[in-house]
Amino acid sequence: MSENSIKFRYDEYGNTREIFVYSSGSDIHNNSFVNKGTAFTVPERRKLGLTAMLPPAVRSLEKQVENSRVKVEGKESDIERFIYIRSLFDRNVTLAHALIKSDIARYMSIIYTPTVGLACQHYSSMFRSANGLHFYPGNIDEAENVLRRFQNRDIRVAVVTDNQGILGIGDQGAGGIAICVGKLMLYTQGAGIAPWHCLPISLDVGTDNEALLADDEYLGWRHRRLTGDEYIDFVQRFARAFRNVFPSALCQWEDFSKQNAFAIRDAYLHDLVSFNDDIQGTGAVALAGILTAMKIKQEKLGDQVFLIHGAGAGGIGIAEQIETALCEEGLSVDEARARIFTLDSRGLVTTDRDLLPYKQKYAKDPASLPWLKDSDDLRLENVVKKGGVTVLIGTSGQPGCFSREVVDAVLEHTERPIIMPLSNPTDKAEAIPADLYRWTNGRALIGTGSPFPDVEYEGKMYRVGQCNNVFVFPGSV
Repeated sequence: MSENSIKFRYDEYGNTREIFVYSSGSDIHNNSFVNKGTAFTVPERRKLGLTAMLPPAVRSLEKQVENSRVKVEGKESDIERFIYIRSLFDRNVTLAHALIKSDIARYMSIIYTPTVGLACQHYSSMFRSANGLHFYPGNIDEAENVLRRFQNRDIRVAVVTDNQGILGIGDQGAGGIAICVGKLMLYTQGAGIAPWHCLPISLDVGTDNEALLADDEYLGWRHRRLTGDEYIDFVQRFARAFRNVFPSALCQWEDFSKQNAFAIRDAYLHDLVSFNDDIQGTGAVALAGILTAMKIKQEKLGDQVFLIHGAGAGGIGIAEQIETALCEEGLSVDEARARIFTLDSRGLVTTDRDLLPYKQKYAKDPASLPWLKDSDDLRLENVVKKGGVTVLIGTSGQPGCFSREVVDAVLEHTERPIIMPLSNPTDKAEAIPADLYRWTNGRALIGTGSPFPDVEYEGKMYRVGQCNNVFVFPGSV
């Protein structure tokens, strides 16, 4: 069934009011947007040419969901559950979303973090059917014509990745599109954007992942990553095509690495309706968590000192949002930046190093820090202790680096520390919430990047809030 066999009518707010189907019989089954499986009523079966193509009994959507939940829970692992839900989505979008909605907290961790990380890593071996678009140097010249095939779906949001900075696991080649697919499923659940208005896109510019390049089963473009002018030209071709075909749609950049993420965000601020999830999304949700903690502590944001361990796209994105909020409280830009420390793999980021542009504005002048005397003072624990840190944020992907010693150092400066181990998937988290509550006698205010179970400490249950950009939906505005 071609997509042109479906037409949509919208209400005054742009929401789908009616779906018109111009095909029948087996074509209905082959279009996941309208297929209802055994939920088709007897009159619908007659009208749509489905008579005798389904078993006689009609099974309601509620019964379908119940049946699907049993099947999902019967799987041996979350990656098997991911495969089942994705396969269900490929044949029956309505049922897949009804299943997810039935227990959003449970199924979100399967269709997105942390399970989606495994799906990216095993994309080629577990490939079932095509999802979204894969542009690579062999077809990028045709991008505009390819995108026009989707004009009838009135695309509102495209999640686009170059596959290089996937979660905390890095370059995953063509497998990164699983992130886009999962994110858009959550756009439907969280923002109410119909799935036919969503388009996942992979910009396959190659991979430097040696395991993928050596894998005979790898489905991506088997080539080293494009860099420099070749990379820029590729992205520009895509951006022009997208703007020409979908000038009003949101282009959400997802999981680009570090400098590319900032360069692309800044390059298309005025040419596209665009948003970088890792920079702006992570920053927005982290700031929301911090502001909530301020209400609990009954303190001002301007009285805090922030340390962000992990000066990549997410970490600097958080710093930018904190800076904006501090300035809104009345601080100058210089005063705001003085309260934000950033650390990378070499320790405290300082101006006497050769830095990529995106790291420079939060780099500290060593001369401005009288306690900075030698290389040991650049280390995490010492910066926390001597810098007076009260808010500790992790985007480093270094599991366990928020040790008890580091947490004790934060406790020297605040009765109720804000500690946010945001790296994901779960095994990349800088600390485990249960440890943090124990080390702080339940005083810590915690937000994590991946879902963690509730923690019981001294007879009290603590709900661990997930602070992940999955909760930010700019396309819904």
